[in-house]
Amino acid sequence: MTNLKTRAPIALLIIDVQPSFEHMPYWPSGQRQPFQQALLKLQAGCRQAGVPVVHIFHIDNDPPFRADSGLIRPMDWLPGQPTVLFDKHVHNAFTDTGLDVWLRRQGVQRLIISGIRTEQCCETTARVASDLGYAVDFVSEATLTFPMTHKGTGQTFSAQDIITRTELVLADRFARIVNVDTCLSGL
Repeated sequence: MTNLKTRAPIALLIIDVQPSFEHMPYWPSGQRQPFQQALLKLQAGCRQAGVPVVHIFHIDNDPPFRADSGLIRPMDWLPGQPTVLFDKHVHNAFTDTGLDVWLRRQGVQRLIISGIRTEQCCETTARVASDLGYAVDFVSEATLTFPMTHKGTGQTFSAQDIITRTELVLADRFARIVNVDTCLSGL
């Protein structure tokens, strides 16, 4: 863990960008390259502005997500050390992780959400963060998800369908939906 040099009211959360996903049957995604480029730009801009970068990793009993898998680490293309990192065992990054305590001690009031599974861990974290009183910037282009098929109807939803739905339900209720450039211009 690296100490912050200055207290910042904003923090970037990078959620579940870990090689565990590369071992799941739905990987790779056609959206992977744009996601990587967006997240790299977002992270670089935040670092340049002195915004702390927080990595969150998911650990559970699925073999690629087990603590002893060797896959609970940043993906190889994601450079730099985080300011701090937390492991989670549920969908949101707050429950039983210590993240909220750490953020409050740093004086953070606004969160930038990015990472893997737009509609799952990223959306759930945004909702919980909002309920805890944080202002939330949800950077959809710096999140990644995968097509899903509805078990009841057989209808397949594209990754873009899922992202659009997530933006719809979060916007102006739980988060401000922004792209990378808009987010960085507000730092």
